[in-house]
Amino acid sequence: MIYELRTYTVKPGTLGDMIKAASTISRDIRKDDYGKLEGYWSTEIGPLNQVLHMWSYNSFDERTKMRAELAKNPRWTGEYVPLIRPLLVRQEVRLMNAVRPPVAPASTGNVYELRNYRAKAAGGLKQWLDAFTGVLPEREKYSKIVGLWTTEAGQPNEACHIWAYPSLNARAEARGNAMKDPAWQEFLGKGPGFLEEMHSTIMLPAPHSPLK
Repeated sequence: MIYELRTYTVKPGTLGDMIKAASTISRDIRKDDYGKLEGYWSTEIGPLNQVLHMWSYNSFDERTKMRAELAKNPRWTGEYVPLIRPLLVRQEVRLMNAVRPPVAPASTGNVYELRNYRAKAAGGLKQWLDAFTGVLPEREKYSKIVGLWTTEAGQPNEACHIWAYPSLNARAEARGNAMKDPAWQEFLGKGPGFLEEMHSTIMLPAPHSPLK
């Protein structure tokens, strides 16, 4: 499987229009016929005026084929694209391999956190992943990870992981409790040393997002 995370920055004041277009016209046209929609979110804390949507494909070749077919769909080119084009400021694409494929939380109504970590070149990503996946069972005592990926293109040497929490207060509590865990404390003593940058974005799921 290959996962594609697309980040669209839209003009201030148009975020609602973008989500409405995606949840109605785009969803009606695409369904899951041109790649499977895994999740669709808008940013709440971090970079503002952004939507992020994740799609999965069986392979790079399938992605290329399906996106070419979508580009030929007259409703896509005639209805959806002209509607959102005036809203867009820029687009970013990450192609990712799953270390932990996405798993929906046990309950809905969550806030999501996307964390992007850029590792040091020449082995930093593998070292961080080995340390992180080794301690993950301990970390998941406090909150469950939704998915973990490494980037294939767009942002090299990067790990992306998504977490879900019932609320921001629940996130603060879970992270506070994890900080007291000896195994997590040990990881924090070495894990950040493999990294160059860390970014966090709090996201809210759109009405049509499979991950809610």
